[in-house]
Amino acid sequence: MHALVKKELGYGNLVIENKPEPYPEEDQVKIKVTYAGICGSDIHTYEGSYRVAAPVTLGHEFAGVIVDVGRNVSHLKPGDRVTSETTFYICGQCSYCQQKDYNLCKYRKGLGTQQDGGFATYVIARAESIHRIPDNVDDQSAAMTEALACTHHAVAKTTIKPNDIVIVIGPGPIGLLTAQVAKSKGATVVITGLSSDTVRLEKAKALGIDYVVNIQEESLEGIISGLTDGYGADVIFECSGAIPAAHQGLSLLRKKGQYAQVGLFAEATIPFDMEKVIQKELKIIGSRSQKPADWEPSLHLMESGAVDAAALVTHIFDISEWEKAYQLIKSGEAIKVLLTPAQER
Repeated sequence: MHALVKKELGYGNLVIENKPEPYPEEDQVKIKVTYAGICGSDIHTYEGSYRVAAPVTLGHEFAGVIVDVGRNVSHLKPGDRVTSETTFYICGQCSYCQQKDYNLCKYRKGLGTQQDGGFATYVIARAESIHRIPDNVDDQSAAMTEALACTHHAVAKTTIKPNDIVIVIGPGPIGLLTAQVAKSKGATVVITGLSSDTVRLEKAKALGIDYVVNIQEESLEGIISGLTDGYGADVIFECSGAIPAAHQGLSLLRKKGQYAQVGLFAEATIPFDMEKVIQKELKIIGSRSQKPADWEPSLHLMESGAVDAAALVTHIFDISEWEKAYQLIKSGEAIKVLLTPAQER
């Protein structure tokens, strides 16, 4: 089968490789991939700023159909439409594993990072990680369950009350999903971006986000002050991974507000205004990936219509067209790009 493989660390080194077709071990399932989403971390991996266990097949957001199961798997069968958590291996012994906080296990191995992922015809996943796709959730939406689970994880780590003012900084796929999840909690949501984000800001309007702000053309501070009688926002989700956005977020929060960092920064260490954190008694929240408890709620959000994931898909390419997909994402023309398996010849 063909697979899109990160051969070596550093910039580029992403090639189509003909790999042997995998087969499931006793507690695993084999999935024929229908769609796999390109994540921001895949972009960072391509550019060399995100480390994976190269050589490895990328792709950790995917949906597909089970074609084979291991001999110990009885609750799943060939023909089931499924998606999978990214967790492939955990130690099972640490306190994080005992609490099912698999995202925090230091021995964890994830699909598409340490273990071959979904940018291929077939992917092997552990049976425990599998979730059936509801009948009214299409395959393209289901391929974004992992991304939605990450946003659900971030929102679940905050406390949002009905009518709270929530700001989402960064209108990329994660920001647009976060905004929808926050709205499902009853919040009034403000999403922000730049002039280069025109396509994404227009999508936010189409999704019904309450306030869509181009901060290069409008005063975000003025809008938030007007909405909150000068107090500031209740919760901020920083989804862009931009240092100026982080500084702006701290300034826009009310005293005792909540700041959640969702986006990844290019550098691990950034300047951060701790004086604002102290003087405003802010709650700072880190959010890493997702855990098992985030998956069924995410599927339900799509099933109920509270989140429209399919609306974010702007382009679909064969995995062999990676470079074209990459350029569209970097230009800001694309929002969410899905890949399909290469046509076997």
